[in-house]
Amino acid sequence: MRFGINSLSGLDRNKLGFDPMNGDVFVFIGKRSNQIRILQWDKDGFAMYIKKLEKGTFECPVLSGNAITSRQLSLLLQGVRLESVSYRKRYDALKRV
Repeated sequence: MRFGINSLSGLDRNKLGFDPMNGDVFVFIGKRSNQIRILQWDKDGFAMYIKKLEKGTFECPVLSGNAITSRQLSLLLQGVRLESVSYRKRYDALKRV
């Protein structure tokens, strides 16, 4: 994956139709699935996190929309298979609508 900050923010805006400057976190997985880039607008500029695996691959999650939770992102970065993870029911004071 050769895309940098400018290319990925342009991809968000032009191809995907999202505003990259709204504070959302955008996750990109490379073609070989061994590299992940995370892009976020941080008040006065873009921040990008890159992780490239020496061995193994990242799972490309099957999404029921276009978003994952912060917990799912954390598991993805740790190499946990998201499809086999199950969560016990918990109280959630801030339900997203």
